[in-house]
Amino acid sequence: MSVCRDRRSGRTILSSALLLAAVVLMSGRLLAQQENPPKAEIFGGYQWLDPGGSIAPPVGRLPSMPKGFGVSGTYNFSDHWGVTFDFGRNFHDIGSEQTLTMGPRFIWRTEGMNMFANTLFGWNRLEAHPFDTKNGLGAVLGGGIDLPITRAISLRLIEADWVWGHFNYADVVSPVSSLARPNLSGARLRTGLVFNFGGAPSAPVAASCSVKPSEVMVGEPVTATVTASNFNPKHTLTYNWSTTGGKVSGKDTTATIDTTGLAGGSYTVTARVSDPKMKKGGEATCNANFTVKEPPKNPPTMSCSANPTTVQAGTPATITCDCKSPDNVEVNVSNWTASGGSISGTGNTATLNTAGASPGPITINATCSDSRGLSTSASSTVTVEAPPPPPPQASKLSSCDFPNATKPWRVDNTCKAVLDDVAQRLQHEPDSKLVIVGNADPSEKRKNLAAERAVNSKAYLSGGEAKQGIDASRIEVRTGSGGTKTADYWVVPAGGTFTQEGTQPVDENQVKPIPDHPRPPAGKKKGAKPKAQ
Repeated sequence: MSVCRDRRSGRTILSSALLLAAVVLMSGRLLAQQENPPKAEIFGGYQWLDPGGSIAPPVGRLPSMPKGFGVSGTYNFSDHWGVTFDFGRNFHDIGSEQTLTMGPRFIWRTEGMNMFANTLFGWNRLEAHPFDTKNGLGAVLGGGIDLPITRAISLRLIEADWVWGHFNYADVVSPVSSLARPNLSGARLRTGLVFNFGGAPSAPVAASCSVKPSEVMVGEPVTATVTASNFNPKHTLTYNWSTTGGKVSGKDTTATIDTTGLAGGSYTVTARVSDPKMKKGGEATCNANFTVKEPPKNPPTMSCSANPTTVQAGTPATITCDCKSPDNVEVNVSNWTASGGSISGTGNTATLNTAGASPGPITINATCSDSRGLSTSASSTVTVEAPPPPPPQASKLSSCDFPNATKPWRVDNTCKAVLDDVAQRLQHEPDSKLVIVGNADPSEKRKNLAAERAVNSKAYLSGGEAKQGIDASRIEVRTGSGGTKTADYWVVPAGGTFTQEGTQPVDENQVKPIPDHPRPPAGKKKGAKPKAQ
């Protein structure tokens, strides 16, 4: 009996060691829980059994039974829990042992293996010759490791169970014997294939890309981000970034795109996410678009003005242009042209020379260009006035001789007749004026003689003997250099000018008219004395 107990204890220790090894292996291989487990699993394979006990002689100690098979089916209520129905049978020369049990199962699914533990109860059937077949209560406690091959098939690497059975042999041994109701406590090992059914397929790996901002100016950076999904969170993923434009520098889930030097347009950044530990379906790719806008290219604006805007021919005008760039780039004014006259300028200012220009408008053009080659033109106008018509010129109406050698200043009757005609002309032309130019011969020695001849002529017209009544303000007296003993009479029309060269104005305050001696009254004689009254 002691030998049997020792063997039974050894088998129990062996079974416990196998279970402990499985637990240690489980704890060392835990990775990530498998997603979408199957709804049902069916196992079939080889089974080794050590009954672990003795029955009545002549059988005694039951030997191990290396020949056997086992099948089980499990329905999974959740990711971890299910109910298992188990059947096993082993054979030996002395007979066989069968188990039919059911009970809960707990399973932990990882990426590389599935680890489970059973607690099963039910029926145990023992057939040992020469005794009749005995049925009794049974229990199976243990666990194992399954290695997934595909989604549908797994390899049960090992299953190690403790198998217990209770039988009644009181009909063949003394009821008080320990073998009347023996308890078998042994070990069972299994290996085989597991077929998986049902359950949702695993979601394929995926990646989603985004950029911020999605629209930039040339030279501004773009930040790209990738979000990976359905990958094993315990694995380290690799990220590869590429772009159709710009320089991309990325690390992990974020990349930066340098858009310096890019032409305006739309570009694409691509992220490739991969799991090196996944042999199949472990890569996902995504794209995101971004737009690069070139700096605005607005042409410069310019306006030009002239000062003065109206000139006489020969008078210059200054042209000033105000040029600006809406994009704040450097500008320059050049290409000055004019439709008339001549133009010269540097920068934004030019001078228009109108010498020889025909009357009428002159258009001045200039061009404003920026550093990018964009340009615009503007113009201004200067009007050249037609020269005013020359003022009416004075015309010589008549002249009068002064032949009297004794009184060379005297306006004689002949001269008075001439002056009467002059007065009549002035009366018919009330807006005209008269210029009297007195002359003297160089041989005449009397001082101011030419001025006296002019002044005496004016005196005759403005209040002399003839009493013509010509307003003295309409008469101007001058001296000439004619070298004759005359006085010339020039009529100046309204608005006209007297431009006779060689004449000088007379200061009438210095030269007074010299009247003739009046004639004595009729009936008186020279030298007669008046009669007494």
